[in-house]
Amino acid sequence: MKSFDIVTITVNPALDKSTHFRGLVPEQKIRCDEPRFDAGGGGINVSKAISRLGGTSLAVFTSGGPIGKMLEELVTKESIVYKAIEIQTWTRESFVAVDDNTNSQYRFGFTGGVISAEESAKVLETVTNLRPKFIVASGSLNEGLPVDFYQKIAEIAKKSNAKLIVDTSGEALKKALEIGVYMIKPNVGELAKLIGVERLELEEVNEAAKQIITKGGAEIVVVSLGPQGAVLVTKDNYEFVPAPNVAKKSTVGAGDSMVGGMVWALSQNKSLKEVIRWGVACGSAATMNEGTQLFKLEDAKRLFDWLKDK
Repeated sequence: MKSFDIVTITVNPALDKSTHFRGLVPEQKIRCDEPRFDAGGGGINVSKAISRLGGTSLAVFTSGGPIGKMLEELVTKESIVYKAIEIQTWTRESFVAVDDNTNSQYRFGFTGGVISAEESAKVLETVTNLRPKFIVASGSLNEGLPVDFYQKIAEIAKKSNAKLIVDTSGEALKKALEIGVYMIKPNVGELAKLIGVERLELEEVNEAAKQIITKGGAEIVVVSLGPQGAVLVTKDNYEFVPAPNVAKKSTVGAGDSMVGGMVWALSQNKSLKEVIRWGVACGSAATMNEGTQLFKLEDAKRLFDWLKDK
């Protein structure tokens, strides 16, 4: 297999289904439109975003049962090179449904099947042998995986001098920070938990992010501020970018699109000012599409041009 500058890891991918219906009535059969199927899961979505920007990556993910095979087919249709780690349990599904009567979106997610110690070791072995410039570990962990799984990925990245981007939350993220990573992307609530406080005001975000940086947890902390935008913090820099005002149809995959945009920009040696703007542009563009479709390239480019002077 040829070498890749970017490798994404998804241990808990999902077959995403999305549809429309008209009227949610308890105890009655709800008639839905023809479903749309997309390959989902944090790292897979990041690879899709990178591909749409003209970049390349290797997507490493687990795959189990007939749903896993369908997931692999969908990844192939996206023209993404992948390495599937076969597991015994079936790949999970997620479901998004929009009520056309109210324009309300309902999101249903299922937990991933148990991954054995042997299957987990195969994922780690695969990553160890790749040695890319950037590793993106994104998404939740399956049952059976210890909370230090991403910490083990961080150890692999450090030994191979790869820059690790971790996009997860809770104990799994805290464990990774003990080793030190290149970049994380918490929201304000997640950032508060990382530094051990109940909540943070916007004016406290910069100092909170620098606490993590000073302790060696991460070199770059990107904090998502929701509709207000995002900030990128390093030891010496602070970049705030407002979110563009767009007509939002779905927030599914917006965070993954943001990470994909930033990792692509980093791989292109763009400045940190451009990196955070590409992230916000891709994340905002993803909200303009229904269901689990991520973003259109023309939307991301247009929003980036608007953000260049912001």
